[in-house]
Amino acid sequence: MQKENHPYQFQNLQENDMTFQQVFSHILRFMRCRPAGNYSLMVGTDSQVHPQQTLFITGIVIRNKGKGVWACIRKVAIPRKMLHLHERISYETSLSEEIVSLFTEDKKAQLINVVLPHLYQGASFTMEGHIDIGSGKKSKTRKFVQEMVHRMEAAGVEPKIKPNAFVASSYANRYTK
Repeated sequence: MQKENHPYQFQNLQENDMTFQQVFSHILRFMRCRPAGNYSLMVGTDSQVHPQQTLFITGIVIRNKGKGVWACIRKVAIPRKMLHLHERISYETSLSEEIVSLFTEDKKAQLINVVLPHLYQGASFTMEGHIDIGSGKKSKTRKFVQEMVHRMEAAGVEPKIKPNAFVASSYANRYTK
């Protein structure tokens, strides 16, 4: 259950019941350890239909390319089987958009300011929205690619689809089972 004062609860292997502010503090600390890094802040959601519910997992991953990651998840359970693929993909995208929106302009500026003094040494920062869909001919989700990609772009993040959407298709997927 979600607490009233903390509508978002996150967890990872080290901590449970983290607020978004705690998650943001972890991300900031992770980046400040190596401010000249190549950072990607990635958000992605995956889902799994279970007998009594549909479980959605949103992953937040901050990666310093070649130097490690810090990550956490948020679980949302809908008390019914969501069997229509478009509805599930759309809801996954909505949950990712919701988390992306928590990274306000002020919060993004704080993250960018970590790497800013180190740009000439090759430091970088990007934000990505990972969508658990693919454009391959055999993919059942290919007809939703354009719609979901546009939604991620509108949220202000760089959209990634399979095989490059590993936060949704691999990290979050692991916790939906």
